[in-house]
Amino acid sequence: MSDEPQPQPPGKQPGEHSGKQPGKGWAPRKPQTAAATKRPERTGWRRLLPTWRMLLGGFLVAAAVVIGGFFLGYHLVRIPAANALATQQANVYLYADGSVIARDGDVNRENVTLSQISEDARHAVLAAEDRDFYTESAIDPQAMVRAAWNTATGKGRQSGSTITQQYVKNYYLRQEQTVTRKVKEFFIAIKLDREQTKDQILEGYLNTSFFGRGAYGIQSAAHAYYGIDASELDAGRAAYLAALVNAPSQYDVITHPENRDTVEDRWNYVLDGMVDEGWLSTSERAGLTFPMPQRSTVSTSLSGQRGYIVNIVKNQLVQNDIVDEDTLDTGGYRITTTLHKDKQDAFVDAVNDKLMDRLDKENREVDTYVRAGGASVDVKTGKVVALYNGIDYVKQYTPNATRRDFQVGSSFKPFVFTAAVENGSRTRDGRPITPNTVYDGTSERPVQGWPGDRYAPENEDHRDYGDITVREATDKSVNAVYAQMAVDVGPDKVRQTAIDLGLSENTPSLSDAGPSIALGVATASVLDMAEAYATLANHGKHGDYTMIEKVTQNGRNIDLPDRHTRQAVSRQAADTTTSVLRGVVESGTATAAQTAGRPAAGKTGTAEEDTAAWFAGYTPDLATVVAVMGQDPVTAGHKPLYGAMGLPRINGGGAPAEIWGQYTREALKDVPVTAFNLRLQPGAWKTQPPPGDSSTGPSSSGDPSDGGGSDGGGEAPAEESTGQDEEEQPQGQTAGGTTGGGTEDDSGATTGDTGEGDANGDDDPGPGGLTGSLIQNGRWD
Repeated sequence: MSDEPQPQPPGKQPGEHSGKQPGKGWAPRKPQTAAATKRPERTGWRRLLPTWRMLLGGFLVAAAVVIGGFFLGYHLVRIPAANALATQQANVYLYADGSVIARDGDVNRENVTLSQISEDARHAVLAAEDRDFYTESAIDPQAMVRAAWNTATGKGRQSGSTITQQYVKNYYLRQEQTVTRKVKEFFIAIKLDREQTKDQILEGYLNTSFFGRGAYGIQSAAHAYYGIDASELDAGRAAYLAALVNAPSQYDVITHPENRDTVEDRWNYVLDGMVDEGWLSTSERAGLTFPMPQRSTVSTSLSGQRGYIVNIVKNQLVQNDIVDEDTLDTGGYRITTTLHKDKQDAFVDAVNDKLMDRLDKENREVDTYVRAGGASVDVKTGKVVALYNGIDYVKQYTPNATRRDFQVGSSFKPFVFTAAVENGSRTRDGRPITPNTVYDGTSERPVQGWPGDRYAPENEDHRDYGDITVREATDKSVNAVYAQMAVDVGPDKVRQTAIDLGLSENTPSLSDAGPSIALGVATASVLDMAEAYATLANHGKHGDYTMIEKVTQNGRNIDLPDRHTRQAVSRQAADTTTSVLRGVVESGTATAAQTAGRPAAGKTGTAEEDTAAWFAGYTPDLATVVAVMGQDPVTAGHKPLYGAMGLPRINGGGAPAEIWGQYTREALKDVPVTAFNLRLQPGAWKTQPPPGDSSTGPSSSGDPSDGGGSDGGGEAPAEESTGQDEEEQPQGQTAGGTTGGGTEDDSGATTGDTGEGDANGDDDPGPGGLTGSLIQNGRWD
């Protein structure tokens, strides 16, 4: 042992100790080692359990990741623009009564506001999809659990997503089932719930959900299954539509009748939910029966007449600067037309009965050329109430009611006579032009006073009539008379009168036609002619024609142009023309039109080479024009109609007048029969002597001072000087003679008491209120 002192612990002096006495619990302190402080290791299964420190740490890490991920996702995921499918809408075209004509566009959707959806419909969808919608947040885990439980226990399938999530999927995202889409849906739903009200979200959801039958949105679904608006849905129908949302194709009980029991279970689930939520009374619930949807609703495709109507209305919207074409193509417009469904159907039936059903396209090639066009206008309002454009839009694209490429033929002649009366025109030898003015009706007689090339039109079948009155020449459609009258009036004045009555100033062949203008070389449309004849029927007043009653977009009204009514020609000019045209129906070329069963006036017409046949006519209430046209279905060239329907020829007094008669009778079946109330030009019924030589003498067109005058001569005043309505007189009435005790003054106007009826019996009713002028051969036609 070394004698050197041993090192002492710090603070200790040699020989000192801790104060503990030996023998009283004192023992030297053993040095501490690492092994002595280590906890005993866990053995067995305890080694698999995490410690509380690990659990706490893991929870904190997970919470940090979740919270961080949430905030990161919330800030990174933005509400995108709506997907293309969700914004696409159809434009809806409606009849005047609100029933649907057609929908155009790739997607059958019509957005409506929440107020336009019945309360029952809103509650039914909530009961089916998300009963806590108005009280829950955008994301509801409990809803997912509840949906799974209901499905598992047979209480009906329910979506696990909230309505907000479903709307996000429908409107902003696509339908693929991916994690990415679900994550985006989650964050967009949360953001959307903060930016929009519950009503806005529900409205969007109802407008974007798919209900089957090609219908997107509850408005289109209501029409597809029940033919009504969403505002008209009751609890029963609404519950069925709500049931469709989960399985649109499988739950259509018409297409899948085998699923009827399953669908009814779902329907009952929806109704029971409405009762549970207090949205439907128990008594009302007990009285409901399953509302079978319609097997077939009104077709919304463009087949039949629908496609023609849609395109014509589109053109009118664009041409009148109501909606530009690009904006219209975006969809969402609801266009109410002036068309009447009953009249539209009646027109189609009449064309089929009197023309199409009589064709034999397999055995007669000419029958394959036959086309038809028609237009009907309300006389008082100028509104178009019916159109016929062709057999089917998807088979014959060109709309025959608005095309301007077929000559109107002699249906133009009334405009010549109207122009003559309006301008106080006279013949070449100075006689005023009235219904009783006598002309030379010799076929191929050269017109006189025309400075242009020689013009000598032939009458039909080259028939000579000799001296003939204007009234008789109108009844028999004598070309020679009207060609001369056109020169006597002046072709420019005739043209302007036709435009004033309703023809477009851009009508082909209307300008610079010369004397041939009287024979109808112009190619006006059927619709234009109907408007012009409606002006005659309305005593010379012309209202801008329209097919559009109302336009809205997403509930907002679109301004329409103001409609103007003007006195296009004097009442005497229009009414005197009507008095002449009545004879065409009563005893002229259009007696077939008498089947309408009421007073009528009109004129037949035939295009050159018989490529078209026309009848334009009107009653005091309705003006309608019908044309039968010949067109090669392959080359689209105009074709003569000789031999069509097995007949030698088609003329205006045949199929066109027959169609007119049947249609008019049906279209006005609920309208009281009224007589024409006519005010005629002075001297309209004064018989004139035959012309000494109508080829000589100065022209006095529009100048009463030239060539002298006769009784009733001079320019007709705009209205009768007596201020009294003058009714037309019988054909052949002698000068100064009247019926019923009336007298005629120097101007030719009938004055005084005419007894029980007017001068021609217009006020003398026959059976059913029809005028006596329709009594022929001892029977009522």
